[in-house]
Amino acid sequence: MTQTRRDWLAGAGLLALGAGGLGTARASVPFPSRPITMWIPWPAGGATDISLRVLAELASHVLGQTIVTDNRAGAGGTLAMPILQQAEPDGYTIAQMPQPVFRAPYVQRVLWDPIRDVTPIIQVSGVTFGVLVPTSSAFRTLDDLFAYAHAHPGELSIATNGVGTTPHLVLEDLFTARGLQYIHVPYKGTAEQINAIVSGQVMVGVNSTGFGPAVDGGRLRLLVTFAAQRSKRWPKVPTLRELGFDIVAMSPYGLAGPRGLPAPVVATLHDAFKRAMFDPRFVDELAKYDQEVDYLGPEDYARSCREIYARERINVDRLSPPRGASHAG
Repeated sequence: MTQTRRDWLAGAGLLALGAGGLGTARASVPFPSRPITMWIPWPAGGATDISLRVLAELASHVLGQTIVTDNRAGAGGTLAMPILQQAEPDGYTIAQMPQPVFRAPYVQRVLWDPIRDVTPIIQVSGVTFGVLVPTSSAFRTLDDLFAYAHAHPGELSIATNGVGTTPHLVLEDLFTARGLQYIHVPYKGTAEQINAIVSGQVMVGVNSTGFGPAVDGGRLRLLVTFAAQRSKRWPKVPTLRELGFDIVAMSPYGLAGPRGLPAPVVATLHDAFKRAMFDPRFVDELAKYDQEVDYLGPEDYARSCREIYARERINVDRLSPPRGASHAG
């Protein structure tokens, strides 16, 4: 073998060792080694946004890296899904998974799948939905709304947080399925919707527990909730089930990463967020909106996501095709 050949082989060997060493070095970098971005599919300033920002801050302390929160509002809370679908499965991109992502594929064409394209990390909480009117409104019961809709077809304006969301689906069950018409007015977020109800831009609103401070402050009246039992915070307010409607809607939500997230990364994120979830500061923040921690680990949360996805097909099929409600959006 010539000297030139030996020199070339030696150089190639060093390069190979260098590449291997670089790969090993990269693999040994602990996670997380840089900031994580958590996408919130609702406008800034709403109840979910505020509570998740608190959760992110607390989890940042555990991880030793900043969790940056970013908002992608619209489309009924589903706009974080394309982000997860396209993100690298390295743990640096995560997002909230609200209930509408499991319903959207059955009511519109989407390019993502809420089971195939994500890695569930942890279930965080659920919400209390309720029907709201301004305190000056003559409506005091759900029957008052039905009576008005019957006497004034297509004149009752009801706001929700988006087309295809849980409030919208429940309205279809309460009104349209009974031959009553209403005007559906979708809003992007809770804060915007509450302002519209208080100011009289719409007659009624259906939203999650971001309405708590407005009810306690006397700006809104809560007529009924969608929970399984009466709220300890508003014990005089009945549930839909008490009024004879077999409807319970809590919309549990959690956090997920892209498909293929490595198990060690999932474990690290899960452990940090679990500690943050049970921190008294986060528990107190949830209580402002009549919410509680509703923890599920990765495997149980993944199983719950699959079950919810299957149930949503049944719910959508039950309410399709639309039966004549008047919609503004």
